[in-house]
Amino acid sequence: MLLEVFPSGPVDTNAYLIGCPQTLRAVVIDVPLESTPLILKRAAALSLTIECILLTHSHWDHTAEVDLLKQTLHVPVYVHGEDAGNLEKPGSDGLPLMFPIPGVVPDALLTDGQELKVGHLRIQVIHTPGHSPGGVCFYFPDEKVLISGDTLFRGTIGSLHLPTARPPLMWPSLKRLAALPPETKVYPGHGAPTTIGDEKWIANAKGKS
Repeated sequence: MLLEVFPSGPVDTNAYLIGCPQTLRAVVIDVPLESTPLILKRAAALSLTIECILLTHSHWDHTAEVDLLKQTLHVPVYVHGEDAGNLEKPGSDGLPLMFPIPGVVPDALLTDGQELKVGHLRIQVIHTPGHSPGGVCFYFPDEKVLISGDTLFRGTIGSLHLPTARPPLMWPSLKRLAALPPETKVYPGHGAPTTIGDEKWIANAKGKS
């Protein structure tokens, strides 16, 4: 697995370029502001062909350049159905936008348990509502790698105080992640990586709301 991370935009949101070393097919996960030229330059250097754009959720800091990358590469965009509306009309989730963001109509809707393939890489979709209704994580079972979006960070979780957050749903979402192998490497939407084993607390996480 080839994995490159590009912290970008005003809140250092992580964009990911993930490729299959055998086939040189690749996927981009999340496209924050100012990430597109970084992604394209690195993909060219590695001779990767980007096949699609996957989104962990639709908050503006993760989707600011989805339209730009899609129009540049002419590749499909995937998001969970419960976050599709905010991708099409950025800001409809009640979060104020720091700058104008073009809306994007997704080409396909992700569903829990769905499996995608990019080259020889298998990608399993885990619906993890809480931070947003349609938040998902992307699990690569053969490599034991999880792209967790804003569901799980090192030592903490994504905010549950946003307009469309679903706090009661976060705790079962975390328990699902806790069931992954402890050696699973977790790459979050912001900040440094961690592992499931280093986040044992998520198995018993709970809140009042």
